[in-house]
Formats: sequence, structure tokens, C-alpha cells
Amino acid sequence: MATRNIPILETKRLVLRGPEPEDYPNFKATFASYRSRFMGGPLNPYETWMLYAAEIGHWNIRGFGMWMIHDKHTDETLGMAGGWMPAAWPEREIAWIIWPDKAGHGYALEATHAARRYFYNDLGWDGAVSYLDPKNLDSIRLAERLGAKRDKEAATVDNHDVVYRHPSPEQLAHSQIGHAIEMEIDHYADDPKYQPKGYALD
Repeated sequence: MATRNIPILETKRLVLRGPEPEDYPNFKATFASYRSRFMGGPLNPYETWMLYAAEIGHWNIRGFGMWMIHDKHTDETLGMAGGWMPAAWPEREIAWIIWPDKAGHGYALEATHAARRYFYNDLGWDGAVSYLDPKNLDSIRLAERLGAKRDKEAATVDNHDVVYRHPSPEQLAHSQIGHAIEMEIDHYADDPKYQPKGYALD
């Protein structure tokens, strides 16, 4: 299988593995739904299939990509998170999407935190950005919870997105951001009904 060389990441509640053919139905349903409106969707069946093929191929071309997020106990898929840099992307991006019926439990925060740590520690990235639709308040709040800040000087993908720049490895090492993220993940793990006050959910 083409994804056999993709690293597997584990967190408190999740396992991040490369996308496999059996994961496609949930991906297809999400990108055909209103949930994907901030990521180029909703898509028709052909467009969805092409995008999923690109998710797998991206790992072979770039050496990094998007993981499928699995529940550690049930193995069901919850969404995707990881790195993304197709042609014409100005910088390497950290991206995420959670299936519509799985949102609101901190899965994107937990998975993206693990993915960023891998990119920084194992691949030697010195930073990353997230390209977000300005109307996608949930993802903007998540980017902020990850310590990212809007960079008005950075090049955008299509002039219709905003750029949130993630803290560098050095900035993370000398701040309380990582600790705060771990504390929030612990809250989600200890209380399935936990909701952070003052934030839109992922």
C-alpha cells in the first residue's frame, strides 16, 4: 500500500495514520457536505475522488501530508490533520478538517498539535502557516488556540484567505502555549462534555 511508509502518531485519544482506501467514504461525505464550504466544497464525486487521491500522493511528492485521525479505542475516523503544500502554495501549511458529526470534542486541536510537533521535531520545520477563510471563525479560533497569529504581510493563496502564522519551534519552547494546549487536551480527555469557555469549537 502506498501509505505504508507514512509515520503513525499517537496522542491521548487518537491515532494518526496515512489515508487508506477504506477511509474514503467519510472523506467523500464530508467534502460533499456544507462542512467543506471553507475548503473549496461542497465537491461533486469526481472532485472528491481527485482530492482524496491528492491527499495520498502528496506524501510521496512532498514527504509530508495529511493524516487520517482515528479514535484510539474504536478506530473510527474522525477527520484529517497534517501538512499541505500543493503547487502554488506560498508556504507549508498546517491544515485540518473534522467530520460534521465529530466536531466539538477537541480532536482537531489534539491532532494538529501532534502533527505540528512532528513537523518541527522530526522534519526540522522552522515554522508553518494556516490559510483560512476569514468567515471560518471555528478554524480561526483553533489557530489562535494553537498560538498562531494573523500575518497581514504574508502572501495568501488566492487573495480570499487570511494567513495565520504558527509560532516557531523556538517560540513554542519559550512560551506557555504548548502547556496550555496540553491542559485543554487533558480537559477533553477527562470530560467528554467539556467545552472551552469563550471559544468557538473546532
